[in-house]
Amino acid sequence: MKCIFQQTLAAAALLLLSAPASAHFGMVIPSTNIATQETREIGLTLSFSHPFEGIGMDLIKPKEFFVAKDNQSVSLIDQLTQTQVMDHTGWTMSHRIQRPGVYHYVMEPTPYWEPAEDLFIIHYTKTTVAAFGADEGWDAPVGLPTEIVPLVRPYGNYQGNTFSGRVLIDGTPAAGAEVEVEYYSDGATLQSPTDYHITQLVKADDNGIFSFACPLSGWWGFSALSEADYTIAGPDKVEKAVELGAVLWIYLDPLP
Repeated sequence: MKCIFQQTLAAAALLLLSAPASAHFGMVIPSTNIATQETREIGLTLSFSHPFEGIGMDLIKPKEFFVAKDNQSVSLIDQLTQTQVMDHTGWTMSHRIQRPGVYHYVMEPTPYWEPAEDLFIIHYTKTTVAAFGADEGWDAPVGLPTEIVPLVRPYGNYQGNTFSGRVLIDGTPAAGAEVEVEYYSDGATLQSPTDYHITQLVKADDNGIFSFACPLSGWWGFSALSEADYTIAGPDKVEKAVELGAVLWIYLDPLP
């Protein structure tokens, strides 16, 4: 009996190790990604989650949250208000856009300790809002330690469009970077055929460029992961590795 029990435990452990890990995503979701005179008041929701499954995690108040436009940035961190996102701590605010332009909203989170992986997670998370017909600057890097720079305009797209981006680490293209892709269900009931279908995976080429066709309308997240060249002391006072994420969220509209 003891032998059978040990074999059962071993099989269960092997199954857990072989199952695809559920991806984490920093999230910055605006109420719209195209501002007009009628929608110039942009609501912004910040969270940390497994977006396809709708499983939230607590997001400690970010280290920084800012909006960048024309190589200038303005901190919005003091305007954040705590809220609940997917039954966990998130943050929200409203930002009124006054002038035409392309606005990049960026979150630098407080390092998140993930005991299951014995490391810290820092996802530099970005989304872009175009305002009043402006159409320049959407392909400009913000200057983050790691980020995804779009090669396809990240707004004004239809479901089924192919999105392409370039992964940068310290401003240099990340050759062969792996990019995790997830659809944000936003309360919808979605059933994936297998666990592999929850997080899609695409690899960048030697120039850090990747492409992915988005079959559904709604929000899509792209996350390119790398390991930082520094460590952070964990709860046990031992230095731990740091996973960096370059995360970009784009919205695709349904076909008319």
